[in-house]
Amino acid sequence: MQTNPTYSSLVAVGDSFTEGMSDLLPDGSYRGWADILAARMAAHTPGFRYANLAVRGKLIRQIVDEQVEVAAAMKPDVITLVGGLNDTLRPKCDMGRVTELLTEAVERLAPACGQLVLMRSPGRQGPVLERFRPRMEELFACVDELAGRHGAVVVDLYGAPSLADPRMWDVDRLHLTADGHRRVAEAVWQRLGYAPEDADWHLPMPATAPPGWVARRVADVSFTRQHLLPWIARRLTGRSSGDGRPAKRAELLPYEVPPA
Repeated sequence: MQTNPTYSSLVAVGDSFTEGMSDLLPDGSYRGWADILAARMAAHTPGFRYANLAVRGKLIRQIVDEQVEVAAAMKPDVITLVGGLNDTLRPKCDMGRVTELLTEAVERLAPACGQLVLMRSPGRQGPVLERFRPRMEELFACVDELAGRHGAVVVDLYGAPSLADPRMWDVDRLHLTADGHRRVAEAVWQRLGYAPEDADWHLPMPATAPPGWVARRVADVSFTRQHLLPWIARRLTGRSSGDGRPAKRAELLPYEVPPA
């Protein structure tokens, strides 16, 4: 990791987390932490190039098959890789196979870039996380071990109190809000060696009164109807929300900073 770095290119690899859901823009597209990070890096380095190969719903096998070789061929200064969490949330998950595939991805990407960035993904509080926590922590232990072996940096979002707060999560309870994505971008920015813009991004949010019982039940019903039942239906039919979707930004091209 550099101090006062001059990285000139970034390729992001992964699933919906890196695609940017649920950081919705007015035109209906998603922004997300990788776009925010790219905009900051582009403002810092003229001629900066950016590609985002992420597609929602992808499992680690699909990330390896569809994105890893493409990213490696681009030979950027920085590659971010976040994958495997979708696998851990499946009813049946072979964690041995997941870690094997993650290892394959890291072994192919690390030599192809100046700096590989891995992450311990954030996890909100609640019963869903508790059910899958052992799998997640096994995945993160693999991330830490691979980083040590291959010179990657690890961004620890899982250990950030701010990102465990339910207020940082969208109504689907799977994806971060716009403020959550901003905090992730800040975390990666700092791990790459840039001067902090928000040194307190990881600190707990100020306490507020929790929603009442009725508001919680209304939110639960809405979540079940709009998000949980469609998710279950896709699992039962073998479909994915990313089926047929192209990469978000498939080519490593100069990145123009969006207007404020």
